[in-house]
Amino acid sequence: MNSTLLVNILRFILLLAVQIILFNNMTFLGFIMPLPYILFILLYPVNGNKSGLLIASFLLGLTMDFFSNSGGIHATACLVLANFRPYIFKFSFGVSYEYQTIRINDSLTPERFSFLLLAVLLHHITLFILEAFQVNFIWDILIRSLLSALFTLISCIIIIYLIKPVKR
Repeated sequence: MNSTLLVNILRFILLLAVQIILFNNMTFLGFIMPLPYILFILLYPVNGNKSGLLIASFLLGLTMDFFSNSGGIHATACLVLANFRPYIFKFSFGVSYEYQTIRINDSLTPERFSFLLLAVLLHHITLFILEAFQVNFIWDILIRSLLSALFTLISCIIIIYLIKPVKR
């Protein structure tokens, strides 16, 4: 078995377990919930198998839907993020993306931060639009998306620095 595949499987299981056990029970002000499980999609290798990413994203979202009793909105939001991920990479990194020399879990640069921010916002806006499913809740959707994205972004950055390999 390939070491990259093993790392991705382990990352999938650990992020999902941490999300379900810890972060699903954590809400701020009753409506702000960090969702760092999407870090799996964001840290997936740039030159990795695209169909593998889509399948894994669907399974990730489906598992979250199962434990959150949310009816498919996590699966849809994860698939939207996985589909738009190359475009967000290209927007954030430009030429570096074309040469596939990107590593998200290195030190935080403006390019990496903009990638994380855009990806988290895309996921959260999709998720909360599908959750509300009414246009007259647009302000609630935007407020929930922005505040939850802020907490998700902070938790993702902390997790990235916790799992970052030490250079010797």
